[in-house]
Amino acid sequence: MRKPNIAILGATGVVGREITKIVDELDIEYNSIKFLSSAKSAGSKLNFQGKEYTLEEATPDSFNGIDIVMASAGGTISQKFAPEIVKRGGVIIDNSSAFRMEKDVPLVIAGVNDEDLRLHKGIISNPNCSTSQLMLVLEPLNKKFGIKRLIVSTYQAVSGAGLAAINELREDTEAYLSGENFENKCFKKPISFNVIPQIDVFCENGYTKEEMKVVNETKKILHLAEDTPISCTAARVPVFNGHSEAVDIEFNDNVTPDDVRKILTEAYGVEVIDNIENFEYPTTRNANGVNPVFVGRIRKNLAFNSGISLWCVADNIRIGAALNTVRICKKVIEMGVWGNNSPS
Repeated sequence: MRKPNIAILGATGVVGREITKIVDELDIEYNSIKFLSSAKSAGSKLNFQGKEYTLEEATPDSFNGIDIVMASAGGTISQKFAPEIVKRGGVIIDNSSAFRMEKDVPLVIAGVNDEDLRLHKGIISNPNCSTSQLMLVLEPLNKKFGIKRLIVSTYQAVSGAGLAAINELREDTEAYLSGENFENKCFKKPISFNVIPQIDVFCENGYTKEEMKVVNETKKILHLAEDTPISCTAARVPVFNGHSEAVDIEFNDNVTPDDVRKILTEAYGVEVIDNIENFEYPTTRNANGVNPVFVGRIRKNLAFNSGISLWCVADNIRIGAALNTVRICKKVIEMGVWGNNSPS
């Protein structure tokens, strides 16, 4: 079978660099690969799998002959180039929020709703980072017990806001410890030694766009009824990398903490660390630089009749963006839903 020609759009960004690394880790089979960037970075050199590549400025013609594009260059760039990619017969796996809620665009977590890939028309969306780790936990539980109600609180690292935010946490911390003034630019409030209960802009209902992404994307990925009650509060915390989530779930069927532990122990992409007698539960340090979504603090929820509370953490740059993008790419190749076999 013919191997695809692939491209990484936004190759110099935090997520783009991680995508490049994971393409190697997952041993993605391809015929050719190219790395695309803005005009500012074009001409720079990049070493990959023992070869030196020159970064190219992304233009419509860059996608001639390209079968699969993994994009992490922002919504504006994706909206600009996605039609050009599709027009040329390619498939774009997009990390931005530009297409996530469009009816004809599959929103996919590899290992959760792979069959939705067969419905694509040239564009596949990667969910929001906080949604991504949550889906690997919820899908096997929903399949077994049925989700009736969901409340999520996220504690999100600054890496989710990009390299400038990472630098701001470091610089703000240094300034605070030195007693110096610091002007925050990435966040509405100082991030060092602080928790900010706002990620993205506020909507008319008082929730932020980040919170509504969790609500809407969860329903789309898990194919839940539109009237399923879901609420989310998203906060930015002074952690460089790794998102944490406190999750409260009410199920349609009776469930015990042991039921949940057993299912999640066997679930794809999930690792359970849950022994409170020995203070064993996951923290963001467990997740940094590795693939699993770690789950612990599994217990009966005291507010719901048939409810469970749990804690999960993951490397948001990997599972929340780069890892899932490359996993989708691998699934697209394995399922043959690209090129002449593409459903579009």
